[in-house]
Amino acid sequence: MSTPTPLSARQLHQRLEAGKQLQLVDVRESMELELARLNTPVIHLPLSESERWIPSLRDQLDAERDVVVLCHAGIRSWQFGCWLMEAQGFPRVWNLQGGIDAWSAEVDPTVPRY
Repeated sequence: MSTPTPLSARQLHQRLEAGKQLQLVDVRESMELELARLNTPVIHLPLSESERWIPSLRDQLDAERDVVVLCHAGIRSWQFGCWLMEAQGFPRVWNLQGGIDAWSAEVDPTVPRY
């Protein structure tokens, strides 16, 4: 079974600061995204709405590029990352450990914690 590579909030911050071209995928619900978000564009694919976005997944994500998935604490994104690798054949997937909560605690304290 393929699983996403763990990525700390600090590591993600370093990659973004270095200008790495990452596809950031946030799988949280819209309400959660409104509460707290990264200060960088993300592809919003809420898990509860998967029936809506699965048919166009390949239009939204490039399997040849690095994908970093995130959620609130890192559990839903890990599950999504596993699915992305196993069922969809994406080879390079990272999971933000601790999710947006870790980002707030370790990188940007202006991001609200919930």
